[in-house]
Amino acid sequence: MKSFLENRFKLKENNTTIRTEIMAGITTFMTMAYILIVNPSILSATGMDFNALITATALAAAIGTFIMAFYANYPFALAPGMGLNAYFAYVVVLQMGYSWQLALTAIFAEGLIFILLSVFNVREALFNAIPTTLKKAVGVGIGLFIAFIGFQNAGIIVSNDATLVGLGNLRSIAAILTIVGIVITVVLLVRKVRGAILWGILATYLIGLICQLTGIYVVNPELGMYSLIPSGIISTPPSLSPILFKFDFSNIFSIQFLMVIFTFLFVDLFDTLGTLIGVSTKAGFLNEKGELPKIKQALMADAVATTAGAVLGTSTTTTYVESASGVADGGRTGLTAFTTGVLFLLALIFSPVISVIPSFATAPALVIVGLFMMEHVVDIDFNDYTEALPAFMTIFMMPLAYSISDGLAFGGISYVVVKLLTGKRKDIHPVMYFVALLFVLYFLI
Repeated sequence: MKSFLENRFKLKENNTTIRTEIMAGITTFMTMAYILIVNPSILSATGMDFNALITATALAAAIGTFIMAFYANYPFALAPGMGLNAYFAYVVVLQMGYSWQLALTAIFAEGLIFILLSVFNVREALFNAIPTTLKKAVGVGIGLFIAFIGFQNAGIIVSNDATLVGLGNLRSIAAILTIVGIVITVVLLVRKVRGAILWGILATYLIGLICQLTGIYVVNPELGMYSLIPSGIISTPPSLSPILFKFDFSNIFSIQFLMVIFTFLFVDLFDTLGTLIGVSTKAGFLNEKGELPKIKQALMADAVATTAGAVLGTSTTTTYVESASGVADGGRTGLTAFTTGVLFLLALIFSPVISVIPSFATAPALVIVGLFMMEHVVDIDFNDYTEALPAFMTIFMMPLAYSISDGLAFGGISYVVVKLLTGKRKDIHPVMYFVALLFVLYFLI
């Protein structure tokens, strides 16, 4: 088995070990396991069966991640995307009035289109056209975005009517445990403990469990303070039958429906490109030209996962930015992704255990990963404003707009405009004109 894994995932070639890869895969899973509950919660607002959605979410994540592991040999994990699931439920179904079956049909069509775009290297061309400066900026912006999500999950940053966001209650037990978790993780990193991020998650959870047993952590579901003690060990996976293959092909040629497909396509396309750029930059996968080897395989995994997810009954499945946590923990090959995929399958059986891992335990990991991804900010030439402004817009807008694609859009448009107006059109890859136009159309429509 050891030799099979070594040869299949080229571990020596990537300067990694089985232990490191498995630990990294567990770390990735721990930081994105929340999707098993959050995705069904969002999509069930459309009338879809909540329990069936749990199974669909886990299977879609496992299928996409396995394809990424074996076809692309990258440590990237996939799952139904946040933001895209909200658009599916609250806009397409509840606001526009389409049935969830028709919305699933749009996701299915999107996946097929993505497969074609991947076969004909269109998505690869878009990836390679994005300038190196923006690729560096995407990594930094994603780092801030991930850290922002971590602080939100911990209640350290909260919504505020006056200033939109503000500081939360630092005396709350969740905030305190998150800060303790950050300190523990940093100490482990400094001491070069393997799997430091994963151990930080587990240590924070165990401290929280002790706090609950001693009465310091008080269970209050209304405040998001759920019990940290598992209600059991195993459970039977819910049936997929209420949502499996539930397509509706009526009205698929209407202008409004085509616009729905375009929106799904656009957001997923540039979210995925942004995620691949950011995480690949951190992992050191990009070559001297800023290109990602085996980008076609990685994008194909994403496209097939979206199509399979629609068949199973869930919204767009995409590459997850939380993959950066596994990369930061040493993951460099598909064995990391394979481990994450296996854990998604096991989660269907051991969901009572998985569901008690609180957000304050995974928040420190997100903050630390955000810190790691800031390192490439020093590679951006801030003395050249035609490079600095697009990079700044990308970095600044990702956390504030709460969107990787929106941040990349602001950066892409400003890059083309500034370069043109300053007479540096030679710096612009021809495909970037098309990309900038797509960004403009997206914002206008």
